[in-house]
Amino acid sequence: MKRSQIILLITLITSATGCYYDNEEKLYPPVSSGCDLSNVTFSSSVVPILQASCLGCHSNAQASGSGGGIRLENYSDVLTWAKNGSLMGTVNHATGYSAMPKGGGKLSDCEIRQLQTWIDKGTLNN
Repeated sequence: MKRSQIILLITLITSATGCYYDNEEKLYPPVSSGCDLSNVTFSSSVVPILQASCLGCHSNAQASGSGGGIRLENYSDVLTWAKNGSLMGTVNHATGYSAMPKGGGKLSDCEIRQLQTWIDKGTLNN
């Protein structure tokens, strides 16, 4: 056999066995993040995050002492910080903002996405 025939034969064999069609969805099924953003509301999503991670310092009773005067206990207080960008700046640990929660770890990605979703949906008192 000539060299060119051998190369052609090898090319045909490798291309015939190496070419197949995969279904991307079957190979890489979507990973469920477990973070439900379909029904984010102030009362069911935002308030529990604030209670668990913020109100220890930013409740009406604590804000003047350990919370730097920032209150996050009432909707109207939270709305102020959400609308001026400070809420997301602090929980995202963005440059120019004081990272919150202070002395604690960053909120989970899901919690941050829930806060952002609430803001994106118009910061409703629902």
